[in-house]
Amino acid sequence: MLGERALEGSEGADRAAAFEALARQSLDSSYRLAALILRDATEAQDAVHDAFVQAWQKWSSLRDADRFDAWFGRILLNVCRDRLRRGRRWQVVDISAALDHRDADEQGRRVDDRLAIERSFRHLSADHRIVIVLRFYLDLSVDEIAERVGVPSGTVKSRLHVALRQVGGDLALAFDEEGDE
Repeated sequence: MLGERALEGSEGADRAAAFEALARQSLDSSYRLAALILRDATEAQDAVHDAFVQAWQKWSSLRDADRFDAWFGRILLNVCRDRLRRGRRWQVVDISAALDHRDADEQGRRVDDRLAIERSFRHLSADHRIVIVLRFYLDLSVDEIAERVGVPSGTVKSRLHVALRQVGGDLALAFDEEGDE
C-alpha cells in the first residue's frame, strides 16, 4: 500500500514520490475546500500551495501515511484560518452576477439573495466559517468536524449555533431592509 511504502522507505526519493502521489490525490478536494472557506479562487490556490509546502516540510513527522488526508486537512484548515484572519485588507468582489440584475425580476431577486448570503458569510469569523463549510458543504458530522479541527464536539456545536444565528440575523436584517425600499 502507498501509505506503508511512504513510511517504510528510507530513501528520500521514495518518500518524495509517496508524498507527491498523496498530494495529487487530494489536490482537487483540497482546492474545493479552500475555495468554499475563503470564497476566492486565487486565495484558495495560494492557500492550497502554502499548505502543501508546509506539509512537505513536516512530512517526516507523519507517522501513518494512511492518515494523510486528516493530517493534511488540518494543515489546510489552519492555513485558511490564518488567511482569513489577516486577509481582510483586500476584498475582491465579482460583480458580474450583479450586472445580470437588470435582466429579470426573478433573476434579480436570486442575485440579491446570493449577495446577502455571501455578505453574511464574509462577516463570520474564521472558526465559524470553517465549521459551516465542513458541516453544510462537506456534510461532515459534528464529531468528524471536531476531529478535523482539533476541538471538542461541544465547541463545534457552539460554533455552529453562533454562526447560524449570526447568518440568520444578517439575512433577516438584509431582507427587512430590502422590504423597506
